[in-house]
Amino acid sequence: MRLWIVSVLVLTHLVLGALCWGKDGHYTVCKLAEGFFEDDTIAAVKKLLPESVDGGGLADFCSWPDEIKKLSQWQWTSTLHYVNTPEYRCNYEYCRDCHDTHKHKDWCVTGAIFNYTNQLMSASENSQNIVHYNLTEALLFLSHYMGDVHQPLHTAFLGDLGGNTIIVNWYHNKSNLHHVWDNMIIDSALETYYNSSLPHMIQALQAKLKNGWSNDVPSWKSCHFHQKACPNLYASESIDLACKYAYRNATPGTTLGDEYFLSRLPVVEKRLAQGGIRLAATLNRIFSAKPKLAGL
Repeated sequence: MRLWIVSVLVLTHLVLGALCWGKDGHYTVCKLAEGFFEDDTIAAVKKLLPESVDGGGLADFCSWPDEIKKLSQWQWTSTLHYVNTPEYRCNYEYCRDCHDTHKHKDWCVTGAIFNYTNQLMSASENSQNIVHYNLTEALLFLSHYMGDVHQPLHTAFLGDLGGNTIIVNWYHNKSNLHHVWDNMIIDSALETYYNSSLPHMIQALQAKLKNGWSNDVPSWKSCHFHQKACPNLYASESIDLACKYAYRNATPGTTLGDEYFLSRLPVVEKRLAQGGIRLAATLNRIFSAKPKLAGL
């Protein structure tokens, strides 16, 4: 099965573009997470990852759910990348918001995070559930959706499809607001500050985690009521940020330039960092749990 996933990864990389946060964003979230893995998590992730030609880590596979979702057999996953809130409601409620277009409950990004966390947790030693779940897929989906839920416009208004129907200009390029937050703020940051080098940007975020954000990291890691994952909190943060920063001064036809870019980049950087810290914390809680996952 792991070899099959590698084949799908290679094929879809050729035929599909990167979506959500963008490939760079998802790589960044997972690369930051890798730096906070505990020993049990490092061992478990290594055993679950598809075999890679270059021996890469989790970050190399974190865009896989984007790369497959337009293939017919994976289209059912499309609604798991986001959650919509009612128009102009700057809050999120799981029971109200987490459903697909047919009102099927739990079909949204937060529901997916709960689901794949539970799949990894349920595959404990002597559990019969392990035969029902593909744990490699569960790991990759969980890692990807943890990135998605931290992109503010992945918890956003139904009426504009999370900013997808808001057509704007990013400097001189026509785009939509969702794509600006998925890709273009990061792309502009790479070009402006990091000599178009993603590793340099990741190093800068790692430095901020050790210095400027170091006092915040413990609270980012924490999960209330001894939960293994708490995506409802992350979605609530995202819709709040969407209202305060993403939608603000970004009406249809607006040209977004330096003022928007420079004031929103710190939000994007912090959300990438929070996503990485929280992915690591979630996986650490899963893989340090007793009993151990069977075979890991």
